[in-house]
Amino acid sequence: MKTKAKNNLISWNDHLDKKYGKVGTSTRDKYEEEFEAFKIGVLIQEARKQKHLTQEDLALKAGTTKNYISQLENNTSDIRLSTLIRIIREGLGGRLRLTLDL
Repeated sequence: MKTKAKNNLISWNDHLDKKYGKVGTSTRDKYEEEFEAFKIGVLIQEARKQKHLTQEDLALKAGTTKNYISQLENNTSDIRLSTLIRIIREGLGGRLRLTLDL
């Protein structure tokens, strides 16, 4: 007779707690910061594709280089807020909204 396998699923937060520590620890804070930077790159890439722009097209519109756009999309470069705003406003025709969680 076959027995059912136990459900070994855990929540995403429990996974993060186990791998990086609880919220507020230095390793978890570092993970959260790096994940936010990663999300910015993904958001830029998805918006660029939605607008049917190449990296070079976006760079020309935003006054930067294709290499810089590639670095942002691949999370290999930090970005200044003023540059992010320019990429979004001039390059993508959008606007940036920020929130602050305390």
